[in-house]
Amino acid sequence: MSLLIVAYIAGVLTILSPCILPVLPFVFARAGRPFVSSTLPMLGGMAMAFAAVATLAAVGGRWAIHVNEYGRYAAIALLALFGVTLISSRAASFLTAPIVSLGNRLLNAGGRPGEGGSSGKSLVLGVATGLLWAPCAGPILGLVLTGAALQGANAQTSLLLLSYSSGAATSLAVALFIGGRVFAAMKQSLGIGEWVRRGLGVAVLTGVGAIASGLDTGVLARLSISSTTAIEQSLLDRFKSGTAASSGKVAANSMSLAADDARQAFRSELPVEGQFPALEGAVEWLNSPPLTREELRGKVVLIDFWTYSCINCIRTVPYVRAWAEKYKEQGLVVIGVHSPEFAFEKNVDNVKQAVKDFKIDYPVAIDNDFKIWRAFQNSYWPAHYFIDAKGQVRHHHFGEGDYLKSEKVVQDLLAEAGRDEAKKTTVRPDVSGAEAAPDLANIRSSETYIGYQRASNFISPEGLKADVAENYSKAKPNLNEWGLTGVWTVGPDRGTLNQPGGSVTYRFSARDLHLVLGPSAYGDPVRFQVTIDGKPPGESHGADVDRNGIGTVKETRLYQLVRQKGEVLERTFEVRFLDPGVEAFVFTFG
Repeated sequence: MSLLIVAYIAGVLTILSPCILPVLPFVFARAGRPFVSSTLPMLGGMAMAFAAVATLAAVGGRWAIHVNEYGRYAAIALLALFGVTLISSRAASFLTAPIVSLGNRLLNAGGRPGEGGSSGKSLVLGVATGLLWAPCAGPILGLVLTGAALQGANAQTSLLLLSYSSGAATSLAVALFIGGRVFAAMKQSLGIGEWVRRGLGVAVLTGVGAIASGLDTGVLARLSISSTTAIEQSLLDRFKSGTAASSGKVAANSMSLAADDARQAFRSELPVEGQFPALEGAVEWLNSPPLTREELRGKVVLIDFWTYSCINCIRTVPYVRAWAEKYKEQGLVVIGVHSPEFAFEKNVDNVKQAVKDFKIDYPVAIDNDFKIWRAFQNSYWPAHYFIDAKGQVRHHHFGEGDYLKSEKVVQDLLAEAGRDEAKKTTVRPDVSGAEAAPDLANIRSSETYIGYQRASNFISPEGLKADVAENYSKAKPNLNEWGLTGVWTVGPDRGTLNQPGGSVTYRFSARDLHLVLGPSAYGDPVRFQVTIDGKPPGESHGADVDRNGIGTVKETRLYQLVRQKGEVLERTFEVRFLDPGVEAFVFTFG
């Protein structure tokens, strides 16, 4: 219930986001109409359409994306006709005659002749507007969609999406109420109702044009002055901290824990967050036979959720590996749970190669079906869960960093289990390449996906075309914009080069630039060359290219292509592929 309320509040805040602007003309076009029979059905239709489409996008496959795409085209056409009817009374009479006739037949059949069908038309308009409505996906909506994609369709997902969209509909209703009073005053005092109606028609057609040309998700989405992300993240953090505080309070009042305290020489102040969930459901185990929580009783256990192409996971691996080695004899068992983000990470052979490359010798559970992920109710890569010798979760940490505190947790839990020989020194792993810590002071670029499901800031003039071969041309990018050249087919999670000579360009500002790449579908290696501001990288080359920017894609993984030497500046990166078939997934930075 608490998360439903937080989702509703986040939806209300969408009225402050620039991406809601294209929808406002359609809403204000209903100003002055009766609220119950006109405004309410329209807002309800918007909320239901958004929740339905978002649910399909979250839990469906490629077909759901196409449903959304075709629905968008239909909605654009319908709202364009609506704009024309506002401008021209003659066009309105001609275009709405079949709808009015059908509505009158339905009403006469129901024994209510002459009522006009205003509610039904408003509902249809609301559904059409909802199909176009793409609010900025802040942390709360992102969390809901991620959970739906990983856990499958369920009633809770639909309720959360409906709560989010209802919140946005509420804020629009308030705006409409205020706007309606303004329009009513204009009509009464100035007598220009017809011109107001025509002006609204122009606004609607302008909004349709902006949406059809992609301005609603392009220019407007880049406006940051009214971003609500920080507010949403604060709400989410407060919700999670409240949940964690409750768990700690229950643990502190436990009589059994108080009795244990009297018997133990050392008792950590870490609260009990829950019981050790089951480790069942892995499709395969590496470096170990399948492990169960029952046979791990008496051991301190660290569960590390990771996926091998995630840069945050890669930078965490050296520390997890060092802890596993240092504290193994004292009773620590580290278990890596590999839960894939991309389809190629479900390939067990790919994971085996990654485990070998990262020199991981602790047990790894292949969690392709996310059964262990769901058992822990996890939502992050990487995520660490620390479990004491009694099988109780005592601490968790999401993301990279905070290594000293995490190691102190391991030491405390080992000491609590009577392992006094646990050393109080901390590890300092020798790291290089992509495993090195990020230069946080100089990062101005963030994770950017190439597949159309999560792509943003794409600037090639042709626009991003879904699942069809397109010959893209170069455009000059601004900071954090990117584009393609050559013939590419862009799918939901990747772009595939169809002919040699194609390239990817990105304007970035960070010390390190990484790109997740894979060879052709047949496994053929793909040669490439990197340039920075049009020149070979020289000393600023990454670990996977030489000074001339030359490298080869041999397996699907993260490739470090740039590590700037000296001052970190804003640069234009380009990678040109000399062979066809390469698959490009996501940019990350460090």
